[in-house]
Amino acid sequence: MISSRMSVVKFAVFMMLMCVCAFAAEGDAAAAETAAEAVVKAPVNPAIFYAIATIMGIGSIAASMAVGKIGAAAMGAAAEKPELLGKAIAFVGLGEGIALFGFLISLFLVNKI
Repeated sequence: MISSRMSVVKFAVFMMLMCVCAFAAEGDAAAAETAAEAVVKAPVNPAIFYAIATIMGIGSIAASMAVGKIGAAAMGAAAEKPELLGKAIAFVGLGEGIALFGFLISLFLVNKI
């Protein structure tokens, strides 16, 4: 009962935020069209899109491998000594950092375009 109520609350908050963002974006339609025209005129090297996809793919695969191995070891350690769970979860977060770094590098490349 509580989990379904929480999911409804989360969905309602999400929808309210989307409405606020939609109303905020309406005023900038002319500026967005001008910026879009400027972007269309600039020549873009298509190889950068392959680089972005490769970086995101390798970063995500590496993070999933790290989190899988570290998470299994963390749960095994927590089964034997429950007080180690907090320390072990921090190492799982370090594995997630690999995906975050891949995302940041690809974001920098997107902004370079």
